[in-house]
Amino acid sequence: MSTTPIITKDQLLKHWLGHRDLTRRVIEKFPEREFFEFSVGGMRPMSELTAELMAVGPAGIKAIATNDTTAPFEHAAFKTKAEYLEQWDKDTETINRYWPEVGEERFPEMFNLFGQYNFPILWNIMYFIDNEIHHRGQGFVYLRALGIEPPFFWDRP
Repeated sequence: MSTTPIITKDQLLKHWLGHRDLTRRVIEKFPEREFFEFSVGGMRPMSELTAELMAVGPAGIKAIATNDTTAPFEHAAFKTKAEYLEQWDKDTETINRYWPEVGEERFPEMFNLFGQYNFPILWNIMYFIDNEIHHRGQGFVYLRALGIEPPFFWDRP
């Protein structure tokens, strides 16, 4: 029986960062006003979706690395798209900073993220990625509704 993983920890990080790069390019495509105001079918504007993504993944990986189950779940409230993008880049640095501190042997460990999401660490990490893909998909719909061609979804480093 083989013990070779399907994907390594480093490959998982590369996969996540590829999604972050693509989401950043989606955010960049939004006109300033529409980033904050445009929505379809009662969904939240892209600025609010972005704030959620910023609150979950980077804070989540830091909480896991530092074993802090009480870390706050705080949404950003910036005034410009440029401020969101600047924080997005800082958050990517946070992910890169704390990722090495989460040992692969901890992936099956139960972790009560933000004191309310008690799942194996790997499941939490997969949620960070899945949640981003979901909200980026909403951003794709918004861009198309605005007549703006989104980046190709498969174009990830």
